[in-house]
Amino acid sequence: MDTRPVGVFDSGMGGLTVLHECLVTMPHEDFVYLGDAARLPYGPRALEEIKGFAREIAGYLEAQGVKLILVACNAATSAALPELQSELTVPVVGVITPEAHAAVQATRNRRIGVLATQATVSAGRYESLLRTLDAGVEVQQIACPALVPLIESDDPYGAPTVDAVREYAKPLQAANVDTVILGCTHYPLIRPIFQRVFGRNVTLVFSAEETAREVAETLARKGIENDASREGRYRFLSTGDPEPFRLVGARFLQLPIDEVAHVALADLKAAA
Repeated sequence: MDTRPVGVFDSGMGGLTVLHECLVTMPHEDFVYLGDAARLPYGPRALEEIKGFAREIAGYLEAQGVKLILVACNAATSAALPELQSELTVPVVGVITPEAHAAVQATRNRRIGVLATQATVSAGRYESLLRTLDAGVEVQQIACPALVPLIESDDPYGAPTVDAVREYAKPLQAANVDTVILGCTHYPLIRPIFQRVFGRNVTLVFSAEETAREVAETLARKGIENDASREGRYRFLSTGDPEPFRLVGARFLQLPIDEVAHVALADLKAAA
């Protein structure tokens, strides 16, 4: 039995959709989640800058005594996963590889679309992974800069969000994709809008379940699981204002968030 928590981080609250699946898949494990709200959003930033942020946060979480780190952010996974895996002493899992596997298995016509932030599209990791898994697959990636602010707004299901999804969907529909990767952890919150726009003939892939399964399998393979008979706990940290995180975060997590502790950016930089 290893009682250390699993560390999870994201640029803000989107990663809470992944944490939700982890809590369901591993109810006996403890989790600590860090949202870098002070530097949100990551999507428009340069990949090297995002890599620096990810190294700071991962170093901080490792210093807090976590036993595994889950990068629950597509942009940070794209920018920094190989470096984090080589630099840290604990296992590091990202969110992109499970989604690529799921998309290749789901597609029928081998035409896959990716909707993501600009940073994730620029990194090209989805296309690289998809072509590694199936060299004949056709991949079209679309950057969606308007979606994260809309999803975190007071009205994520309003007309502006629907209009934005329709606009971003057009090139994928024209390319006749039959599978679309929702390549940002925010996007599942408006999954009904995506499904309405694309229709039932298009498979939407957001592999929070596969990611949670990979975390569970990694813990088992390393022999660092917690006692399966216990009930796990979870706590939250934010570099931004804790109260908005607590209120809006519950919508993403679909579970209560009682308290959020503040972490200074200086503390993260010191841990890098």
